[in-house]
Amino acid sequence: MIHAKIENVTEPLATFASKLRYEDLPAAVVHQTKRFLLDSIGCAVGAWREDERKAGLARRIVEDFGAQGRASVIGGGRSHPALVALGNGILVNATDNDDTHKRALAHIGSVVMPAALAVTEDMGGSGRDLVTAIVAGYEVTARVGMAVMPTHYRFWHSTATNGTFGATAAAGRAMNLDPVQMRLAFGSAGTQAAGLNTFFESGDDTKSLHPGKSGFNGVLGARAAAMGLTSPPDIFGHPKGYLAAYSLEPKIDVLSRGLGSEWTILDNGFKYFPSILASHSPIGASLKIVSGNSPRPDQIKAVTVRTYATVKSHFSSKRVDTTMAARLSVPYCVAVALVDGEVGQAQFKEDRYRDPLVRALMEKVEIVADDELTKLYPEKFPAQLTVEMEDGSVHRSEMYYPKGDPSNALTDDEIRRKFEDNAAGVLEASTSRAILDLIDDLPNLPNLAGLGGHLRARS
Repeated sequence: MIHAKIENVTEPLATFASKLRYEDLPAAVVHQTKRFLLDSIGCAVGAWREDERKAGLARRIVEDFGAQGRASVIGGGRSHPALVALGNGILVNATDNDDTHKRALAHIGSVVMPAALAVTEDMGGSGRDLVTAIVAGYEVTARVGMAVMPTHYRFWHSTATNGTFGATAAAGRAMNLDPVQMRLAFGSAGTQAAGLNTFFESGDDTKSLHPGKSGFNGVLGARAAAMGLTSPPDIFGHPKGYLAAYSLEPKIDVLSRGLGSEWTILDNGFKYFPSILASHSPIGASLKIVSGNSPRPDQIKAVTVRTYATVKSHFSSKRVDTTMAARLSVPYCVAVALVDGEVGQAQFKEDRYRDPLVRALMEKVEIVADDELTKLYPEKFPAQLTVEMEDGSVHRSEMYYPKGDPSNALTDDEIRRKFEDNAAGVLEASTSRAILDLIDDLPNLPNLAGLGGHLRARS
């Protein structure tokens, strides 16, 4: 083990993640952490109903290794924590209903929660240990993500790449790594970080494989560092390190800005619709038009969505041949919202994205990148919607903060209902209530044995 003190860019972040204690956390941060844990578990449970094929693959991948461990696969058995992080990461992200940090543009929960849960449970850690590990992971992921965005997003899936560091921080905190070990673990994370954005058009399974593999890599890096595996001493500051390789305009100062005083987990948002976050303001604007005007879908002549540039470059595909492709297509999401007047899991089933009326309307949806609206992003997720009718009438609506954004936040009751909706038909009502009660009481749990048992259950 290398114990020499090295002053570098990586060291402050590693020291923060290593030394973070439950007692350091404001009450609002603890409360928000419990909300995100409940939401992530709900998303994973819901995958067994909404995408049983993918959920089954997640479990089979874990089981295929035949590894021993004490960590719980959601809806499965027990295994090694690295493999459980892999499987549960796939499950949390499977239906694209998981939380998102808008400035880092990452689904932090799908990477951090599985790693934190798996390692804490495997080590016999407490509820407070879990909370602390989760917060360490969220803070690290968000800062690394903001340091490399926005140019990072040209090719790289930020959940996968930047999330690898968050999973490492969560696993390392749960394992009580010291600052030097955490820095070594970050070095391993940086050299493993991967995940390409090629799934945006095809809607294939790699979108959900990415957070799972990042969780696996995070646990691997933390455990290897604990064993003495060396790695680049300054993975962020090296001229051929992570920031230089993954961004055209890296912001080094963001990595350590406000550590321990500015909590980025409070800036993280929940999803109200099970689709790409870029679609949420357009969906909201569409639903306002339906509610106020009830336009007949077959009489709509054209739909224009003026929004920020990333929507045009990444999420405007009309190649919708899979459920995930539908979730990633803003034109589809707008069309189905205008036709159905609602957007839930039912709107992403094959009968909806194959529906001739929905597909015909999708072809009429034009996404326009607006320079002025782009300037508002990522603080706001602006969308200005115009619906032109065959009779010449025009309906307009706009939305800047989608429901679930910190500026348009979900209440505790809404998050609870989302969990219950996800769990319906998958868990017995008594199991759902037990999970809710355990997470409410998380800081007082001596271990995660009870929670793990309920996570493995299925009705």
